[in-house]
Amino acid sequence: MNDIKEITHALIKFRDEREWEQFHDSKNLATAISIEAAELNELFLWKTIKESEQVEKNKIKEELADILAYSFLMAEKQKFDIKEIMFEKILKNSEKYPIEKAKGTSKKYNQL
Repeated sequence: MNDIKEITHALIKFRDEREWEQFHDSKNLATAISIEAAELNELFLWKTIKESEQVEKNKIKEELADILAYSFLMAEKQKFDIKEIMFEKILKNSEKYPIEKAKGTSKKYNQL
């Protein structure tokens, strides 16, 4: 079993032991991802760039783990292979952001 499947299996086991699958429809999982992302953003709210690099790493780790947990559960719900969809997205982005146009700039692909 690879790492991604091992993590997903552990999340499903945790969820199922608590009979929470009933709450894990696509809408609620998407909402949970958004809420956890907002909690991550809150750690950086009103901080300067320098201050944001000094946010407590354990707090960042906790919020990031929540985002990833719900993301893994959403992928499982939709029958997506996480490794496959990530490589597909990297390929798509490499086409939208060719090195010769995107290197060193933060411009969106339609402004390159």
